[in-house]
Amino acid sequence: MTDHEDDLGPRVASFRELRGMSLRALAAAAGVSTSFLSQLENGRTNASVASLRKIAGALGVSPAELLDERAAHTRGVLRADRRPRLEGALGVEKFVLSLPPLRNLEVYAGEFAPGASTGANPYTHGNAQEMFVVIEGTVVFELGGERFEMSRDDSIEFLSSVPHRIVNESEAEARVIWINSPPTPDEAHGA
Repeated sequence: MTDHEDDLGPRVASFRELRGMSLRALAAAAGVSTSFLSQLENGRTNASVASLRKIAGALGVSPAELLDERAAHTRGVLRADRRPRLEGALGVEKFVLSLPPLRNLEVYAGEFAPGASTGANPYTHGNAQEMFVVIEGTVVFELGGERFEMSRDDSIEFLSSVPHRIVNESEAEARVIWINSPPTPDEAHGA
């Protein structure tokens, strides 16, 4: 075995764990057996080029990234102009920062124009632990009937099952970050 092949199994395991995938889930997504994947991760077998491509595809990386020891701890840089944009309320832009198959964490960046809000009424989604951080500007964060004025670097932690709403009552744009764990179910996304 080459040095790259010796380290392939642990790198596959690292990528799998980084994405919160079980051995069985990765095997199913890659179209390989769970026992083969287990043996690969434990260094007891090698992967063919075809298997390597399938596993890499299921992990959302290139085969080269699986062979490069420097890449096992990260998915790389997500450039601002390549962030997926979600439809939001008028004057609100929301961008995905946590790309699939990341399974345990969901991160969004948002921009609120002056006067913009997540909607006329508070909303809920799932029952995740959520962190909301103001990066620039000021917003009013409504949570369970209370109002919190928040400025740059302020944050608030809450359960996403509690009705909440964000509104920019200022004259300047506001930039924010939402962090949810676990991710919101697809059918429950708000603004």
